Amino acid sequence: MTQAPDRRARKYDFTVAIGLGRSALWLRAALLAGALAVLALAVAPGAQASTGGAASAVPVAAETEEAATAAVFNEAELSFTPFRSAGASWYGGTGMWGRQTACGQTLRPTTIGVANKTLPCGTPVKFVWHGNSIVAPVIDRGPYVKGRAWDLTAAAAEALAFEGIGLIRYAVAVEYASKGL
Repeated sequence: MTQAPDRRARKYDFTVAIGLGRSALWLRAALLAGALAVLALAVAPGAQASTGGAASAVPVAAETEEAATAAVFNEAELSFTPFRSAGASWYGGTGMWGRQTACGQTLRPTTIGVANKTLPCGTPVKFVWHGNSIVAPVIDRGPYVKGRAWDLTAAAAEALAFEGIGLIRYAVAVEYASKGL
């Protein structure tokens, strides 16, 4: 009779047993890494500022008609500098509503304004994002994140359909341009 096989002496190459060579294992690892990279990049464009996103803002009616129109500028009466681009995000959200801004205004869901570190309070600035435009006053100080020059309020971001973080085009009213940027 034949001898029983010595199981301890036999060595298996499991990659061959399941039909995978070393190159196939490397290919699977590369595909997995690529899929994870695509997932990570897919999340980045829709990323929102740390305070939420404009889509999460719940619209609330303004207390008075005066409050709703206080920040409206007549673009025909203003002249603006040439457009530039700068990093922007938005801020606000339920945790910040009711607080005072650096310029003394109460931040509400309907407040249209922007934060900038250098321009004087009340400076009108025109913003353009994907064909939408708005003129908003500087009402606060910030942002304090490297690479960003503007923080839009939730209402301003919603008016522009600006969600998250990105490069935005802006022009400062000429009367104020020499005072800040």
